[in-house]
Amino acid sequence: MFCVSSSLARNTVGREGTIPANYVQKREGVKSGGKLSLMPWFHGKITREQAERLLYPPETGLFLVRESTNYPGDYTLCVSCDGKVEHYRIIYHNGKLTIDEEEYFENLMQLVEHYTKDADGLCTRLIKPKLMEGTVAAQDEFSRSGWALNRKELKLLQTIGKGEFGDVMVGDYRGTKVAVKCIKNDATAQAFIAEASVMTQLRHNNLVQLLGVIVEERGSLYIVTEYMAKGSLVDYLRSRGRTVLGGDCLLKFSLDVCEAMEYLEANNFVHRDLAARNVLVSDDNIAKVSDFGLTKEASSTQDTAKLPVKWTSPEALREKRFSTKSDVWSYGILLWEIYSFGRVPYPRIPLKEVVPRVEKGYKMDAPDGCPPVVYDLMKQCWTLDPVVRPSFRMLREKLQHIRAKELYL
Repeated sequence: MFCVSSSLARNTVGREGTIPANYVQKREGVKSGGKLSLMPWFHGKITREQAERLLYPPETGLFLVRESTNYPGDYTLCVSCDGKVEHYRIIYHNGKLTIDEEEYFENLMQLVEHYTKDADGLCTRLIKPKLMEGTVAAQDEFSRSGWALNRKELKLLQTIGKGEFGDVMVGDYRGTKVAVKCIKNDATAQAFIAEASVMTQLRHNNLVQLLGVIVEERGSLYIVTEYMAKGSLVDYLRSRGRTVLGGDCLLKFSLDVCEAMEYLEANNFVHRDLAARNVLVSDDNIAKVSDFGLTKEASSTQDTAKLPVKWTSPEALREKRFSTKSDVWSYGILLWEIYSFGRVPYPRIPLKEVVPRVEKGYKMDAPDGCPPVVYDLMKQCWTLDPVVRPSFRMLREKLQHIRAKELYL
């Protein structure tokens, strides 16, 4: 006989009863951020001697993986066994990993999972990982904080988007329609763990809501979010155009995004990639900011190699300085996208000329039909000195004032 932990719950009509406790586990934000690891046993570039010191005192089945010192590009599996440490070269061959050239694996997570179940030629099966100092196993942290979902309860239905990182699919989780980012590659999945941990800390009606995370031992990561039926804002604007969407609708989208950004501002988060392509539209026409892949706590720096030039502020491009005020610049570009019904910013200007012209004070013209008061807000967002740009709170108050005036006209 087995027992499932249960909790007392009340339904919408006030009747009480018990339900499994895992249905109502209290959730908290995942705070470990950069320390979360899908591969906490991976120690990177350490020497053979360092690995042996880490695996002391000897404990059969204690293991770690390091980069190979003798064969760059390969790895080494170090396993404590009967009082000494064995080192197994992991060969990278034709995009796959192998120890014995009989079993091949897509990634290190699959390889480790295989040898935890069966020694299969090693001196012992892998029993206990030696965690790299300062790391936390991602699966454990998502489970502890209440964000781990059960893979068996998720049905993947159809692909709605393909990216360089993996597929976005429509799924069903316990009868609810959901969107699922499916990331297969372990290195890429590691980057998305940071996105998921940020999303656990954020809750606002105009941010796409994380529902949970599934980490599979074989290296796959599923990030499950609410399903946004009408797709990205840029596609929504382009497909409907000015014959369908009136000024009130454009103003509502502008306010939706501004309110989400005011919330991030108040909580000291910087989005870094705000654009109409990263805003999604729900079935009931609510715009919600998504794609927190670059989101970091405020005022940090990052590599600018892959930044979207037309949406990124001059100081972020030049000095890698990101702040809420660099998000405000991007918001001005997003406003221009909304009022031009999804046009690409800086039309007819070659990409290489955009930054030099902007740094000399160039500002885009108002989109056709854009109210002067809204265009004025765009220009305030594009002030070269970030200190002078308005806050999202100020922008939201001005947009609400514009909307109130329009409603009375």
